[in-house]
This record gives sequence, structure tokens and C-alpha cells, in this order.
Amino acid sequence: MDLFKKCRDYTLVKEFKENGLYPYFRELETKQDVEVIMDGKRRIMLGSNNYLGLTTHPDVVQAGLDALSNYGSGCSGSRFLNGTLKLHTELETKLAKFIGKEAVTTFSTGFMSNLGIISAITSKNDYILSDRENHASIYDGCKLSWAKMLRYKHSDMEDLERLLKTVPDTAGILIVTDGVFSMGGDVAKLPEIVALAKKYGARVMVDDAHGLGVLGEKGRGTAEYFGLTDQVDIIMGTFSKSLASIGGYMAADREVVEYVRHTSRPFIFCASIPPASCATAIAALDVLDKNPSLVKRLSSLSQYVRDGLTARNIKIRKSDAPIPTPIVPIYTYDTVTTLKMSKLLYEAGIYVNSVLAPATPPTECLLRTSYMATHTTELLDEAMDVIKEVFDKHFVDGNE
Repeated sequence: MDLFKKCRDYTLVKEFKENGLYPYFRELETKQDVEVIMDGKRRIMLGSNNYLGLTTHPDVVQAGLDALSNYGSGCSGSRFLNGTLKLHTELETKLAKFIGKEAVTTFSTGFMSNLGIISAITSKNDYILSDRENHASIYDGCKLSWAKMLRYKHSDMEDLERLLKTVPDTAGILIVTDGVFSMGGDVAKLPEIVALAKKYGARVMVDDAHGLGVLGEKGRGTAEYFGLTDQVDIIMGTFSKSLASIGGYMAADREVVEYVRHTSRPFIFCASIPPASCATAIAALDVLDKNPSLVKRLSSLSQYVRDGLTARNIKIRKSDAPIPTPIVPIYTYDTVTTLKMSKLLYEAGIYVNSVLAPATPPTECLLRTSYMATHTTELLDEAMDVIKEVFDKHFVDGNE
């Protein structure tokens, strides 16, 4: 059989494009901001992970320009060899202090961070207990580790304990969870997870890609919010959300970080973060550190949107999170309806993300909306009014 037969047989994208329903790879013609130009027209951006709105902050932009001028365009090597700049060390030092851990090491992307951390920390004799709604990079990190992965029902602590009881006493155990879940916007039950980890001798890793800059008094993330920074063993995160750049990191005890630095293939064999990206992450971290009010504003706007959509009879995914997060999913249920509603909103000037199976169950497809601290209530009201108009006209009882 021809290896490429699967490629020829993959016709779904072609069908969506022919029907005018394909929503992906749309080109931005302007900066990543609360309003953008796409296909030559103004769109209100409700699909970005730029939670603090720092991609356009003058200090962040200038830091990138300065780094490009001082260090050139790239590092041309891995951190392990010739690719470590003073900027990388500065970023790691500042981030470790900000989060409250002994040490930090950076990776080239957030996805690679999970691959690199999980595959280095666990091996074939270990067990990984993973929330079913964890990010895809966690799943792939588990595969790369050769450890045995057990998935517990989403945020179901009884199911987590049931699985913990099945792990042999001789095995190492890692419980890994998103801090803020990327599709639902809900928050992990971290106090319960930490308590179970202590009871069964497990270690805890939190993927805080969507938690940094979102949760905690200072925006330090999920562990800070619950007062558990010293009891979470590994905190992973990214620079591509609140820190307005690209890359990822691991924060942990120094000996754990050093072990990963010297054993993780995705870390050792990958080129380091480019100078401009590193500098912009440092500048964004400085802005966050000096302006914790951004975190409070983001939370306030997130609640404003949840209240506003509910008042307009738009069915959103409810969350029992202890604090509103900037991820607000709107239910559209099936694939075709989701794509149609996404198209109609786009044509009306609103950009949202279509989330389909396998990212969600086939009958729980949704439009993932997300918000920034730089949105204004006036702009959000405009967007919500458009959403209501489109849904009232085209969406009835879960079906278009």
C-alpha cells in the first residue's frame, strides 16, 4: 500500500473549503490586538491568547527591536552548546523569582516544554496520571516517556484516587494537570490533587500555560492562587500567551531542573529561543510584575463577558472555577453548526475559534472565545450584541 494513500483519502478539509466553512489559517494583516484586520476588514478579536494585551505594549516591542539589533536574528544552536545568551539566563532568573521556585529552564516552545519535561522525568517503570482534558502536548509527552499513562475523568478526584490505588508501590508517580484548562477555561482542583499526591507518594506537575498572568494576586498562576507554590513540584508554562512572545519554561527545585537540562532530548537537541523573543518575554514579565492590576482587570472583564452573554441568552459553558478566567466557550454542539456559526460571526466582524472533535466530544463542539485585559467594555458590548444578533437569527435549540 502506498504510504501517502491516507493523504489522498483525507478529503474533509477539501469538503469544508468547497462549502465555504473552512475557518483555519486566516491571515492577520495587523498586530495581534483587540481589533485586527483580516481579509481587508475590521474584526473584533475574541480568539487570542494574548491575555494581558502585551503584544503591542511599547516596552515589549522596543525590547524586541533592541535585542534584534544587539544579538542578531537567531542563536544558531541549542542551549546545551553555543545557543545560550545572557538574555536566556536573565529570563530564567527573573522567572524563577517571579514564580517562587529555585530554578527555571526554558524551551523553544510550550509544546516542546511538556515533551521535554515529561519524557525526562518519567520512564517505562513509572506511572503518569493525567486529567482527560489536559493539553495535547501532555499526551504526547506521556507517549515519549514510555511511562504508563492512566487518564482520570476531568477534575474527578474520586476517579483520580481510584487510579492511584492501582499503582504499584515500586513505581514513581507523576500527577499532571492543566492549571487553567485551555478549552473550558475551568481551573484544576489543585488543593485536592496535592493532598492525594501526598497520600500516595506522587509528584505534581501543573501546566500553567493559561494560568500565568491570569490567576493569583500577582498573576503568578494557579499554584499562587491556591497558596501551593511550594507544594507543586513542577510548574510548566509558556511565553506565547500572557508574556506576548514564544517559548516555554519549567520551574522546579534546582536539582530537578538540572536533571532535565542534561537528559531531555527536546531540550538538548533544539535551537534556543531567538534573541528578540527572549527579550520580549523579559519585558512582558517586567510589565506584569509592575502592574498586577492587569490581572484584576482581566478577571473583571472575564466576568463582565460571562454575565453579558448570559443576559443575552447565549449558552456558554458554565464553570465552577473559583475565579472567572478569560476563556469563555459558547456551545454550538455539532461540527457543521459550529463551522457555520463561526463563518457568520466572522462575516459580521467577530473572530472566534472553532473547536471540534477530538478537542471536544463530537456532540459538544464549541466556539472558544477569549479575552484580553486591553479590551474595553464598549468593544465587548459591541461584540456581544453582534453574537446575540447572529445567534438569534441562525441558531435555535442547539441546531442552526
